[in-house]
Amino acid sequence: MNKQFVYLFSEGSAKMRNTLGGKGANLAEMTRLNLPVPQGFIVSTDACNDYYDNDGKMSDDIISQVNKNMKSLEKITRKNFNSNDNPLLVSVRSGARASMPGMMDTVLNLGLNDEVAAAMAKTNARLAYDSYRRLIQMFADVAQGVDKKHFDVVIDTIVDDQKVETDHDLSVEALQEVVLRYKEVYQREVGEQFPQDPQVQLLQSIEAVFKSWENPRAKYYRKLNSIPDSWGTAVTIQEMVFGNMGEGCATGVAFSRNPATGTKELYGEFLFDAQGEDVVAGTHTPLPISKLKEEMPDQYNEFLEIAELLEKHYHDMQDMEFTIENYKLYILQTRSGKRTAQAAVKIANDLFKEGVISKQEAIDSLDLDIIDGLLHPQFQLEALAKVEPIASGLPASPGAASGLIVFDAKKAVEYSEKGRPIILVRMETSPEDIEGMHLSSGILTARGGMTSHAAVVARGMGKSCIVGSTDLRVYDDYVMIKDRKFFEGDQISIDGGTGFVYEGQIETQSVAIGEDFDNILQWSDEIADLKVYTNADSSAEIQMALDFGAKGVGLVRTEHMFFEADRIRAVREMILSTNQMQREVALSKILPIQRDDFEKIFRTVRELPVTIRYLDPPLHEFMPTTTQDIEELADVMGMSVHEIRDTIRSLHEFNPMMGHRGCRLAITYPEIALMQTQAIIEAAINVTKELGGVVLQPEIMIPLVGDVEEFNYLARQVKTLANELIEKANVDVHYTVGTMIELPRACILADEIAKEADFFSFGTNDLTQMTYGFSRDDAGGFLKSYYDLNIYAKDPFSTLDTKGVGELIKIAINKARAIKPDLKIGICGEHGGDPASIAFFKEVGMNYVSCSPFRVPIARISLARDK
Repeated sequence: MNKQFVYLFSEGSAKMRNTLGGKGANLAEMTRLNLPVPQGFIVSTDACNDYYDNDGKMSDDIISQVNKNMKSLEKITRKNFNSNDNPLLVSVRSGARASMPGMMDTVLNLGLNDEVAAAMAKTNARLAYDSYRRLIQMFADVAQGVDKKHFDVVIDTIVDDQKVETDHDLSVEALQEVVLRYKEVYQREVGEQFPQDPQVQLLQSIEAVFKSWENPRAKYYRKLNSIPDSWGTAVTIQEMVFGNMGEGCATGVAFSRNPATGTKELYGEFLFDAQGEDVVAGTHTPLPISKLKEEMPDQYNEFLEIAELLEKHYHDMQDMEFTIENYKLYILQTRSGKRTAQAAVKIANDLFKEGVISKQEAIDSLDLDIIDGLLHPQFQLEALAKVEPIASGLPASPGAASGLIVFDAKKAVEYSEKGRPIILVRMETSPEDIEGMHLSSGILTARGGMTSHAAVVARGMGKSCIVGSTDLRVYDDYVMIKDRKFFEGDQISIDGGTGFVYEGQIETQSVAIGEDFDNILQWSDEIADLKVYTNADSSAEIQMALDFGAKGVGLVRTEHMFFEADRIRAVREMILSTNQMQREVALSKILPIQRDDFEKIFRTVRELPVTIRYLDPPLHEFMPTTTQDIEELADVMGMSVHEIRDTIRSLHEFNPMMGHRGCRLAITYPEIALMQTQAIIEAAINVTKELGGVVLQPEIMIPLVGDVEEFNYLARQVKTLANELIEKANVDVHYTVGTMIELPRACILADEIAKEADFFSFGTNDLTQMTYGFSRDDAGGFLKSYYDLNIYAKDPFSTLDTKGVGELIKIAINKARAIKPDLKIGICGEHGGDPASIAFFKEVGMNYVSCSPFRVPIARISLARDK
């Protein structure tokens, strides 16, 4: 029996998303719910993969199944494809498993040719030729790669010649002229006539959608959203219904709740007498959905009922496309709607309160990349009060952004490579702008509505965005804002929450977390088994993390304290010492400063655990690099510049990542570790006395251990001094001594190390470097080639490599827990704040994850997620 590649809507369901794609599966599901859905069939993702496996050719079996299902669709609709008698026209749309708005291609009105258009014109000439000219342009773009600007020139010229405002106002005769001219453009650009055989149109369009899976913008979007290349796309062929037939017709896009605020209201836009592409392309400014309630109350109320039904059915806010043909409502698509961070949190809370979803579903519904935007700054109110808006538009995606004006994606790349924040200013955005939008701090467009490409994509990315600003006229190299001219590189600020545009840069401030987000975090803590700690190096950073819900400190990097101006000189003096006595003198200057640092930290964390890593980086990192700084150091130290340079050269290593650092420094210079031990324990004693009754929990962490004897040598010295100090002070301090597991050898020998260590903390940054054999500081130069060639799917320094590094972590945990079942184990690398990596850390049985303060809320939610 041949494999099934093509499915009627009636043969599918929402459970077949992997095969039918998101769009196809939802259309099938709505068919099962007896909703007013124009019927059709789906060419599956399996067919797409078969196409690529077959060197870019559709097999005879797939073509045969397409033809068979078209015959079935003719019977269902009682219309005829490739016929002048009651012609069946269809749309051809892409539909991957994951929503990829605007990334792949669509063809509408397929099945029209000269004869079919003439036949349709007998009953509705305007519909016939308006639809035909749209088909020619879309087919040329999608199937043949013809730039739409060639067609724009034609339509703009005819609109001007006819002295009308838009293409919507053209007469039937003018539309016939457009069709004729479009066919001429097609023949000139393609080298052949526009195909008159609808069967050819259909197969070429399906093939074009398959090809669009590999277009640059789709590949970039997949990379951005971690969508595997292997998924492929399905193709949905659906009966056309027409919103451009005249009176009683409309088309639009609407959300079951406000995607910007989360308010429970039908929210969207539509156009009378138009096709759906007019709404989402941003080329026409649509009407608010409330206007539909006034003009077509029956259709509006029916749509409202369907929206509520779909929301309850899918347990999520829905983004729906609809068309009204001769006063009859049709639903063309539904999917979970993109939303802002604020809206996502409110919707999750409200759906839980309404009894639609559980706490677990509420947590799982959140896109953590977008939720991260909740913690990002807004404009300072004082600074905002001093400026006046220079323009306004529709507030499409909230957030504050300041940057330099750029007018295209290429310039966005250039500026971002120089580390300069940018605002992308466009007449309207298109899918080709995806990279520029991603790199921009904010997006500002002159055209488009709240469901335009710019609005939807910006909300999905968590970017500040203003659309439809009629105060703007955008040209190739400048923008007129009212009567003023702004050029590339000029600075502006935008507020995507209010829709206001300002000149210059405006200072920002952090956003307070609201009650809805607090609820999400509390529910997450109820569900999660692991705790979230923070990586922080000062009491201020730690306090911020505690305010975000951290339950301890997983990493204090003591070397970061050494770089401050009041202590770097003493550190350099220690490095330049030629014997132990000189080093101890220099360290005695650092001791009171370090002790004071730790006292501040202990006062902040109180009884919560705090893990303090001993000095880790190689000593050359503390030495000056510029001639001026070297000369100043020589003068202070009473040494010659030559002597300073000789010392710096002696510290140079060919591979410092694998050189004299971590525990190796402490073994070579044990006085460094002893000074840090004294500072930690004395600080703990002092704060314990000060706070009275609070039992502190300092966790002393020895870095870069690769052998149990390294650990034992240092742990003995640390414990001897610590115990002496505690006994002398007669104060109860519960300190522990553990190690950072960041070498492959340490993972293999984890059982031996676990016998002696009080805890493990995985340093996944170095463990990744050591496992791969390349430095994260140098790998950027060649890893891009690996991603482009699909050798690596993700940056292993951002998302944990579970196959290699993860396997080492599993080995280490299993060996360690076999010796010491209750051993405390956590992770303090950058992966501790990455949701995808956190799922792995849950699986392998860690006790906590530790991340930067701003990532603590995301980590808390990640630990509770069930997907």
